Amino acid sequence: MAEQQHIPLPLKYRPMTFDDVVGQEHVVRTLRHAIEANRIANAYLFIGPRGIGKTTTSRIFAKALNCTSPNGVEPCGKCVNCEEIAAGRSIDVVELDAASHNKVEDVRPIIESVQFKPVSSKFKIFIIDECHMLSTAAWNALLKTLEEPPPHVRFIFATTEGDKVLATIVSRCQRFDLRRIQTNDIVSRLRHVCEREKIDAEEDALLAIARGAEGGMRDALSSLDQLVSFKGEKVTEEDALGVFGLVSRSALEGLAGAILKGDVGAILSSIEAFDSAGKNMRRLMGELLRHFRNLVVVQALGPNAKSLEATPDQIKVLAAQVQAVDPGRLFRICDQLADAEDKLRYVLSVRTLIEMTLIRASRIATTATVEELMKAVRELKSTGKLSAEVAVAPAAAPAKPQREESPAPPAAAPAAPAPDEPPPPPRPAKRVSRSDILNDEKLNDVLASLPGAVVSDIRETVK
Repeated sequence: MAEQQHIPLPLKYRPMTFDDVVGQEHVVRTLRHAIEANRIANAYLFIGPRGIGKTTTSRIFAKALNCTSPNGVEPCGKCVNCEEIAAGRSIDVVELDAASHNKVEDVRPIIESVQFKPVSSKFKIFIIDECHMLSTAAWNALLKTLEEPPPHVRFIFATTEGDKVLATIVSRCQRFDLRRIQTNDIVSRLRHVCEREKIDAEEDALLAIARGAEGGMRDALSSLDQLVSFKGEKVTEEDALGVFGLVSRSALEGLAGAILKGDVGAILSSIEAFDSAGKNMRRLMGELLRHFRNLVVVQALGPNAKSLEATPDQIKVLAAQVQAVDPGRLFRICDQLADAEDKLRYVLSVRTLIEMTLIRASRIATTATVEELMKAVRELKSTGKLSAEVAVAPAAAPAKPQREESPAPPAAAPAAPAPDEPPPPPRPAKRVSRSDILNDEKLNDVLASLPGAVVSDIRETVK
């Protein structure tokens, strides 16, 4: 008996209908409505990063157009046309890889064959993958056919670099921008695959796979297949982290918490541990930036926001951490991390840049902002007391040296006032003048760290 051949998970669980497509609801909805209303365009252009379903969606759309017994707008998947398109051997659905066939002579067969009607289908469909690789001459040769094709011809283009497609081509297509699949959607799909394949995978292991895939479902399924081949049918978070060079979810959240608390020691210790363990430090910055972006979303829209890319366990931590920071500090931290992520492409000492960036971010999280300082100045002007948020305890006055003199005789106790004398009036409180505010040493220490324009505004406010 012949041994059954293993089918890789990305191929085995490749979507076959519109219902199976994950994370591209805006595209699927439009294509379904187009089929229902019989408003099929001449050409479609699918743009997006790798592994998110461009070619898969193209094939499903082609099956839906040529299926002989569709279920509404869904292809049946059982008729001859659906099976041949899925297997890549349909005569009426031609796929061209523009990465290796990008010359005029490669597109000439398409131009010549469009005049013939399909053999057994409603439409003759041409799917051109990585179409940005076509030469300008090839595009120009295809331009007239693309603009006015015969009624039985449809074109579907797919590319990862839409900005390289000629504007004259884009204007003749219906453009769809496919987005990266959210992490929680990838985790849900991986969980479904593990249940079908009888794979015992930890939830944090699935989350690590989804993080490493960076929004690509195909990459996530390939990584799961690799981990199963390496560890068997029990996959742990440690296994997934080792493959991608990622840090664990708890360690990443702990590092973010240390930044928010201004704990420099914990930050340096974490970076030392990650670097010694061989973690991908550049990816660490991207993960941190994504974590703080989620904090911004939780702070602005709440923990139930649709744009939040996090699992339920992550959302609990985000909701707790967001209570300890105000929006102004959070935005400045995100700016700091984004600048550092851009600089990491050019520096040699990656660890040093990350350490300095995170220490700076921790100071941003714990030092007074300009708004708080302005508020404190106004309060000092009106009440004479510096706000506790920016006030600094005054330094103790230096003790004067005592001279060696004979002790002075004790002073006589003051005489008690006569019973009929009224008590002395209370001494009036010392009024704080503008010059006192401007000459306050502690305030000047704070102002010294600010830009000159901000200092000028504060001094004008006091005046």
